[in-house]
Amino acid sequence: MPIDAPGLTDLQRTAAVFNGFPNVDRSWLRLVDQTAPAVDLSRAEHRALLLRWLNSWGCRIRYPREGEPAPFDDGVADWWDRWGPALPAADLAALDDDEIALLGDAYAGLAAVAVSAGPVRRSLGPTAAAKALYALRPNAIMPWDAAIAAALHGGRDGPAFAAHQRLGRQWALAVLAETGIEERRLAALVGRPQISLAKILDEYLYVRVTMSAAATPKG
Repeated sequence: MPIDAPGLTDLQRTAAVFNGFPNVDRSWLRLVDQTAPAVDLSRAEHRALLLRWLNSWGCRIRYPREGEPAPFDDGVADWWDRWGPALPAADLAALDDDEIALLGDAYAGLAAVAVSAGPVRRSLGPTAAAKALYALRPNAIMPWDAAIAAALHGGRDGPAFAAHQRLGRQWALAVLAETGIEERRLAALVGRPQISLAKILDEYLYVRVTMSAAATPKG
């Protein structure tokens, strides 16, 4: 499904939609405040806060009862030990190809983390992994959902996620060139001053793809 690269006017229209949602940024800004200066998954309290935030964004990951195993906590801690130090800190527009390839591999590992115990094993999965990576590196990661991944890339594996970041980098560079201003000023100009350009681009896709798909009658 071809999607046009957004310009400034497109992003401003998207921002108007998102700013019309009640409390659209409340849970995100709470997570940012509670984990300042950044989410650090070596800390148990940050893993708990990340789980709560993911569920506030519709991920529906079961909280363990007292005395039960905590596979999300254990799995995310192990994943962080391997991938956390290597995650790039640059803005999306500044990522190089090697950093994007690494993000594809890190995403695949995170998506495979078990989050439920018992006879039916459930992994974190593609959408929650993308959201979690965004929480860890909000300036670098353009997240996705199932509709966006299917429409743009035809899959949700590591190479597809890397392709999504390359597309985001291309779009970020284009809109920065169009406006001639740096990213933080651009976010304010768009109307989303507390949100990264990577997430603003995701919001454009959410409006163009996810909301459109939800509004299309099923035949």
